[in-house]
Amino acid sequence: MTRSASRHSASIRVGASETSAGLRRRDLIQAGTLVLLLGAQQIARGAGILSVRIWPAPDYSRVTIESDANLVTRQTQITNPPRLAVDIDGVELSPQLRELVAKVRADDPNIAGIRVGQYQPGTVRLVIDLKQAALPQVFNLAPVEPYRNRLVLDFYPARAVDPLEALIAERTQTRGPVMGPVTPPAPLLPPSNDPLGELIARQAQREPGFAPIPAPPPAPKVDRLIVVALDPGHGGEDPGAIGPGGTREKDVVLKVALRLQQRLNEASIGGSPLRAFLTRDADFFVPLHVRVNKARRVQADLFVSIHADAFFTPTARGASVFALSEGGASSSAARWMADKENKADLIGGANVKAQDPHVARVLLDMSTTAQIKDSLRLGSAMLGEIGQVGRLHKAQVEQAGFAVLKAPDIPSVLVETAFISNPEEEQRLRSPEYQEQLADALLRGILRYFAANPPLARNRPV
Repeated sequence: MTRSASRHSASIRVGASETSAGLRRRDLIQAGTLVLLLGAQQIARGAGILSVRIWPAPDYSRVTIESDANLVTRQTQITNPPRLAVDIDGVELSPQLRELVAKVRADDPNIAGIRVGQYQPGTVRLVIDLKQAALPQVFNLAPVEPYRNRLVLDFYPARAVDPLEALIAERTQTRGPVMGPVTPPAPLLPPSNDPLGELIARQAQREPGFAPIPAPPPAPKVDRLIVVALDPGHGGEDPGAIGPGGTREKDVVLKVALRLQQRLNEASIGGSPLRAFLTRDADFFVPLHVRVNKARRVQADLFVSIHADAFFTPTARGASVFALSEGGASSSAARWMADKENKADLIGGANVKAQDPHVARVLLDMSTTAQIKDSLRLGSAMLGEIGQVGRLHKAQVEQAGFAVLKAPDIPSVLVETAFISNPEEEQRLRSPEYQEQLADALLRGILRYFAANPPLARNRPV
């Protein structure tokens, strides 16, 4: 081979080599781009689960899975034994999902246990074993402060307890307080035929420094239970306001409501026993319209929603009482407060698709002049008593469009017991002694309202 031919052959080999190298570089670049794209998907799939939570309650048990992206699921319900299989696409089995197994409580009334496994690549299967037949609801919630995307699994008992039947059974079977017998302190006054006066005297003795309220004339005898619906605000996914020391509104108001429940169950009006009905008696969330519906279901005579206020600055302080407004809010602060409280469904996680729009609209849009007038009377009576145990933020009952106060036939008020955002008032709200004082004040306000506005007989006695 000549030298020139050799050089030509070499140049061909070099050119081919350079061409091959160029192709390999392009392939590598394309492959690298593909790897980066796949890697981004894998990162989204592998790091999607942020936290998991379980909220057990007699009404229903909730499983919440919080993630950084919307989760796609498929469900299969098995009736014997009762369980629900949920396949979550686009995720890998993570430590957070494994935590669900240990988070199930033995006293959960609905969930017996949870099994978690990698069903196939990119799909995790949850199997929720149930203690009884249930009506599951699976839905997604869009991000809302303080949460990202949430997948929610609610398990409602197929046969829910009727609260009205429970109250009737309690009266006919035990005729005692719901929370068990409580030994009352010795009365200040000799026994008489005035149970209301004796109750007020006992309350005054329990909290020294409070002058007993003069006993009003005995109310007309009504042979039925007088039901007061107590509504501890927030709960479950919705912590409510959080104080500078970490105190959660949902915890404080539940404690106050339980103390008030005990006092109401010990009281009577005109010979008729009082009974408190709680819209929630544990740490779980109840949608706003369900709270109203529960009160109507037990034919409540009054509805008292209990909250702890919060504001942007720590200097705001004092208690407030709100009633519904027929028109606009009584102040810009009342309007702001109503808007804030009405967002509870977004934070707590209401399943909007499962609600009957017609029923929800009727419950939350019907209001009557008589209901609002009675609510203002109830609010004034309660405000006067709360002012004896703490500072008032407003000396008169405020009005705004609170969704939870829109039962058309039940006098309803919302009590902001104090500003949990104020460090001093936060400490008071944490104090069992102050919780006792608040419960006593709320009781006195309810009794004072009934003294001036005796409960009427019902067509259907309870």
